[in-house]
Amino acid sequence: MRILYSHRIQSRDGQSVHLEEMVAAFRSMGHEVLVVGPSAYARGRLGAESRTVALARRLLPGAVAEFAELSYNLSAWRRLARAAAAFRPDLIYERYNLYYLAGKWLARRRGILFYVEVNAPLAEERARFGGLRLARIARTAERSVWRAADRVFAVTGTLKQRIAAAGIPEARIAVTPNGVALERFAARQEQSDCQRRQRLVLGFVGFVRPWHGLDTVIRGMSEAAPDLSLVIAGEGPARADLERLAETLGCADRVHFLGLVERQEVPALLAGFDVALQPRVLPYASPLKLFEYMAAGCAIVAPDQPNIRAIVTHEQNALLFDPAREETIWQAIARLASDSILRTRLGRAARDEVLARDYTWRGNAVRVMQWAIDDLTRIRHRASTGSE
Repeated sequence: MRILYSHRIQSRDGQSVHLEEMVAAFRSMGHEVLVVGPSAYARGRLGAESRTVALARRLLPGAVAEFAELSYNLSAWRRLARAAAAFRPDLIYERYNLYYLAGKWLARRRGILFYVEVNAPLAEERARFGGLRLARIARTAERSVWRAADRVFAVTGTLKQRIAAAGIPEARIAVTPNGVALERFAARQEQSDCQRRQRLVLGFVGFVRPWHGLDTVIRGMSEAAPDLSLVIAGEGPARADLERLAETLGCADRVHFLGLVERQEVPALLAGFDVALQPRVLPYASPLKLFEYMAAGCAIVAPDQPNIRAIVTHEQNALLFDPAREETIWQAIARLASDSILRTRLGRAARDEVLARDYTWRGNAVRVMQWAIDDLTRIRHRASTGSE
């Protein structure tokens, strides 16, 4: 099958991981994939934001910057149309982005099967965190793309409900959580007594945003036993404030900021975590880090909320805490810190869950392609019989 993968990603972050892993999975199955997106993406580096986007957001008034996002569709349409004319895709697979309409236009004009992968309700998210100015236009554009899609792939059941509430039939919405390339993560080896570290390592990997809850963890570190250390791997707007907080609370010597870690280095990094942390997560998100923690066999501490419970189970393969009560995350951490047998049991069960439920990029690609085969078969049958 020929797949035109359409996107408007500008930066190399979790979005790019999802894109590149899905493309690799499609290709590993023997499908032809042509990726079409902004030229800045190909030149980007891990963790880097597009300079053009950053400059526009800094210099242009909010509404003007958002109109500029809409105007991007003109050049994107031309690029997609040229690619489609030469490539002749069977399927347009699109990573949804706010104000991105070119894929919908192309699919409608050419009659091409159109799938949209949705990782967040971006109109809502940007209104909450990014100062969205053209809220009504943004919501209308968002719904129009979702409604135009033959299939919408939501990363969580919670997100599926929000998409359905926008008027999209539930039969057209599938849930495909994020995944992991399991073959890159070796099964965890139990340490002997002589190999045990002086300090137990708590760890976090990911973009460091203010709402990730790491401030709560650092405040707990200031009161925790001295045999605990915290490793934070990643960059982001919250890092400077977190470093100052650790210094102010007197625990900076036990809180280590590694900065950006290359993707190929993540498995080895996670192998050194005794407890892997997901301190906070948006209610509709499917955290990439959670699947990587599971694949690495880490003992996981995460918030007890529906999108997390859909992936892991309290006491079975993770410890879940009440996100409304800050002290409960430290109760879970303290329990794991004092019980190596529990850490080992939960870590092994977490990795087993990845295998049992096929939380892999290839598994996701297989499921998407089964939908595509079914839909194309039905479309071609209707065309050959003239039936509706």
